[in-house]
Amino acid sequence: MQAEERQQTILKLLAARGQVTISELSARFSVSDMTLRRDLAQLEGEGLLRRIHGGATRPHSGSFEPPFAMRSRLNTDAKRAIAATVASQLSDGQTLVLDGGSTGTAIAEAIVGRNMTVCALNMRAAEILASSPATQVMVPGGLVRHGELSFVGPAAERTLRDHRFDTYVMTVSAVDARSGLTEWNVEDAAIKRTALSVSARCIVACDSSKFGQTAFARIAGLDAADLIVTDVDLDAGQRQEMAVLGATVHIA
Repeated sequence: MQAEERQQTILKLLAARGQVTISELSARFSVSDMTLRRDLAQLEGEGLLRRIHGGATRPHSGSFEPPFAMRSRLNTDAKRAIAATVASQLSDGQTLVLDGGSTGTAIAEAIVGRNMTVCALNMRAAEILASSPATQVMVPGGLVRHGELSFVGPAAERTLRDHRFDTYVMTVSAVDARSGLTEWNVEDAAIKRTALSVSARCIVACDSSKFGQTAFARIAGLDAADLIVTDVDLDAGQRQEMAVLGATVHIA
C-alpha cells in the first residue's frame, strides 16, 4: 500500500472514530511504527490530525465542520464518480447554481468547458470554471468564509434572489431520514436555502459517508431534492430507507 492510500485510510478512520493508535495501524497496514509516525507527522503538518502519545486524534471536535484540507483527502474516487454522474444529468445551455466544498470542486472540474452559465457559491469552484471561456461564470458577492472560501451573507443572498436558475447542485454535510439535509455552518445553510428557492430543480451530490449523519444547521427536508447522487458504498439499509421516504437516489 502506497503512503497516499495509507494516509487516506488513516483520515477515514479518524473521521469515523475520532482517534487511532499506532499499534492498531501497524497491524492493519503491516508496516513499521516508524513508517506510521512519518505518516502521522506529515498529516499533522497539513493540519489534518493531532498527534498524541501512541497515536493521533482529529484536530477538531466531532461537533464541528472538518477542515477543507481533510475533506479534500477523503473519498476522492467516490467524489470523482459522483461528479461525472452529476455532469451527465446537466444539459448545455442551462443556468446552474453550484456549491463548493470538496465535492463541489470535483463537479466544477467535471463541467468546466461546457456551454453553461454557472453561479459558483465558492471561490475554488469559480476559479476552476473560469479557466474556460466556454463556461460563463457568475459569483454572488458578499463575504467570503475563511478556509472554505464560500460566499455568505445578505449580499450573496440578494444576488441569488435576483435570478432564476434551471438547476441547483447542492452539496451537504449530512443526509438523514429524520433531519433531512443539513450543513455544519449556519451561514452556508442560509445561502443553500436561498439557492434552493430560486432553482427549478435540485440535485444533491454527497458521498455515502454523509448518510445517516446530522449536522448543525438544517437546509431542507429530503423532499427538496429531485435527485440524490452518491457512490456505491451506500449500504443497503440506507438505500431502503431513502426509497421508503420517496427519495430518488442515483448510485454513481
